[in-house]
Amino acid sequence: ARPRVADYPFTTLEPQLGIAEIDRERRLVLADIPGLIEGAHTGAGLGDTFLRHIERTRLLVHVLEIEPTDGSDPIANYHMIRSELERYSPALAAKPELIAVNKMDMHPDAADRRTAAELIEDELGKPVLTISAASGDGCRDLLERCDVLLKRADAEANEPRP
Repeated sequence: ARPRVADYPFTTLEPQLGIAEIDRERRLVLADIPGLIEGAHTGAGLGDTFLRHIERTRLLVHVLEIEPTDGSDPIANYHMIRSELERYSPALAAKPELIAVNKMDMHPDAADRRTAAELIEDELGKPVLTISAASGDGCRDLLERCDVLLKRADAEANEPRP
């Protein structure tokens, strides 16, 4: 992938596909989808186009900034995205998901990083992984968890139905 990079409100302007290699035998195809804006389910911005891309995925990974550069609230951002997914398609909203809090390297104090991530986790009531895409910290764990969830989803899909 060769995405354009700049100081955008969203780091991705158009969907990008890439392959993440966990080890020699395990690779994941990842789709980096631009952030959705409120009203995406009705076609605001390019939301419905991006939502159609998301429908083809098997797992959702929400990447939240620990301190968004636009001053927004990462928890409110997550809830807005979940609302757009649910309004667009309940089946899409029901897909397995992971939540990763990014830019953890931006906090100089490790205790502050841990506290901020714990607050997000407590508020959402869901487990949160902490990562730094820039340094790679936590990214391997994120990929491993993606692999586990995808294998679990595949096993459940192949179970005989009563």
